[in-house]
This record gives sequence, structure tokens and C-alpha cells, in this order.
Amino acid sequence: MNKYLAAKVSELNVNPRKIVQVNGLEIGLFHIKGAYYAWRNICPHAGAPVCQGLISGTTLPTHVYEYEYGLEEQVLRCPWHGWEFDLTTGKHLVEGSKTKLRGYEVVVENGKLYVLMK
Repeated sequence: MNKYLAAKVSELNVNPRKIVQVNGLEIGLFHIKGAYYAWRNICPHAGAPVCQGLISGTTLPTHVYEYEYGLEEQVLRCPWHGWEFDLTTGKHLVEGSKTKLRGYEVVVENGKLYVLMK
């Protein structure tokens, strides 16, 4: 694995999202609940710049006529077609879907964020 400098930790303390170029790829860095995540900025559905989408929560699976909102500030919504992804797992939030974002491990060293890639 190769380690690439992506950003300073302080940059994601102000805004929990930063889109960067890493090894020729556009990557979205996210700071969610004290952890850092790196996702390729391409929606697996139609190639949209997914990391530019709205970050919010979503309606969780419940019984009929019950509505429960959750995953606040953990859901990324694609700007083109509204597909929702969990920012901590990359999984598409549709029951039974195997679709997910392409992710990379993030390492924190000396106040800097590094993305690991082959």
C-alpha cells in the first residue's frame, strides 16, 4: 500500500468534508463522529460527483405508518438522483442493495490525513 498526503486534520475540523486530488483521483474526505473516511467522488449509479451531495440523515426502516429519522450527519445523498449512502460504511441505503462507494483507508499521523492506495 502507498500512503498519500490528503489534508490536514484541522481542515476537516472546520468543515466535515473536503474534496481533494489523491494519486490522480478525486476523493472526498469526511470527518464523521470522530473518525475519518475517504470515498471516491464517483457515484456507482451514474458517475455523479457524489461527494458533493447533501450530508444529512434519513428515514430508517420501520413498521407501516411509522417514521423514524436517524443517521443524522452520516448520510451522503447523490446530487444527481438522490441515492443515499452511509458515510461510515459506503453502503447504499436500500434494503438488499450490494452497491457501495469505493473507499480508501485513512491514517492520521502528526495532524495530517493520509489515504492508503495500491
